Amino acid sequence: PMATILTRKPGAVGLVPRLVASVVAVASVAIALPFGKKAEPAKVAAPAPTMSSVADSIGSVLSGFFAIDFVWRVALLLIIDKKFKLREKLGKWTGAPDSVALLLFFAWWYAGNTKYNEYNKGALDAVGGKTAGMTMTVSTMQLGVCAAYAILLWLVGSNPIKLCGLQPPDAQNVPASTTSDVLKTVPVGFCAAAAHSSSVFALGGDPLFGQIVKSGEPVLSAIVNTVFYAKPPSVAKACCLPIIVGGVAFASMKADPVTGAYALKFDSTALYFGLLANAFAAFKGSENKKLMSAPGVKDRYGGVGNQYAVTEILAFLLSLPVMLLTEGAMFGKFVDLFMTSSKLRFNLVASGLAFYLYNELATMTIKKTSAVTASVANTAKRVIVLIYMSIVTGKTLTFEQKLGAAIAIGGVMVYSVADDLVKGIGGKKTK
Repeated sequence: PMATILTRKPGAVGLVPRLVASVVAVASVAIALPFGKKAEPAKVAAPAPTMSSVADSIGSVLSGFFAIDFVWRVALLLIIDKKFKLREKLGKWTGAPDSVALLLFFAWWYAGNTKYNEYNKGALDAVGGKTAGMTMTVSTMQLGVCAAYAILLWLVGSNPIKLCGLQPPDAQNVPASTTSDVLKTVPVGFCAAAAHSSSVFALGGDPLFGQIVKSGEPVLSAIVNTVFYAKPPSVAKACCLPIIVGGVAFASMKADPVTGAYALKFDSTALYFGLLANAFAAFKGSENKKLMSAPGVKDRYGGVGNQYAVTEILAFLLSLPVMLLTEGAMFGKFVDLFMTSSKLRFNLVASGLAFYLYNELATMTIKKTSAVTASVANTAKRVIVLIYMSIVTGKTLTFEQKLGAAIAIGGVMVYSVADDLVKGIGGKKTK
């Protein structure tokens, strides 16, 4: 029935609507999936209620009301829109000038990225941290939120992301993609799932050092594109790579308080999974370029928004079996925590939504700016996130981390504009 609703053509159900329907079905089964019968616990006297338990109970009830209220508001909005044709009237509104909208997109991109990191940490803390054995579950459920949001956009038929720039929303209907198109998107979805999960593990290990490691993404990108796609970086860009590596390496050092000698001291989870996240992000970028350059694929998807939505749905579906294989035994405990902890519910949903939205905003801003502007923006974003997460976690960056981060992030900025700088210098010499 959901597939029929999405196509609005009974009997003509395409692959994407079936994919959407399968997400709902799989999610429903996953939540209800029993992991063996639990033994009946011995009956003991109920403990006296405490302020904490009362607060949690009230939070659970309120969360239920908020969920019902959200569904009711969406349904009401759809009814009102159908009767008064609000989207047609809103389509006549031109909104803010592009220059103003671009500034607002930058602001919301930064805000979304910083809040994602905060909510992600909150969700991981709510399940017990990196040693609780539920990091992959949190990562997968975040992608589940992304998939649910993508489906909601198709149901409503509109994407409100441009409202962040005070501009009218764009239409976003179910794409007319073929089975072949979706199969070609699977590698992108797999890389997106692997990059996201690796990033969650890295940031769960050490939110600050994980960010520093992730700033070294161009190094892994250069290696991946050279080895697997025969696209090595230019000489100018290659010269920047040792600077980035050196920055990350110095951030991994710590001086002995007695001798002053430096030795490697870092969170291994943040380092190894941060490197994996960078590698899969590089694969994702190259596979995405290959996909969108295939004849007709871009037109059938009908825009970047639809392609991103399908990618996130695939990432969720591909993450589910990995989650069940690695942390399936803990899923029952996760569901119990989700039902009883308002902190987990809020941070999990908020982190999933923030992840989806800030990635959309990043794509929109980078497409509308020059390479230099995009590079400066990315550099500023990393600095802002590092400072913000230092405040949130209450951890102070060491001198080595500050200097190493500055070197690595500065190296990334120069790497991004290296070719333009060389062309500019060459042009001046010619004149």
